Amino acid sequence: MLKYNIVPFIILDKDKLFYYRGLNEYQSNKEKGYLIDTCLNAQEQYIEKVKYFLG
Repeated sequence: MLKYNIVPFIILDKDKLFYYRGLNEYQSNKEKGYLIDTCLNAQEQYIEKVKYFLG
């Protein structure tokens, strides 16, 4: 992800079910909204943690 200038993210245990739901929706209905929202949320959490440690 860093190679392509994409903010990495970690799916936390508390968000795991949302991630699985997103994967399932994408595989079955080609609906990518749930998966994208979950990943974007995880990216925001990652950015906040990085800011905390660098700030």
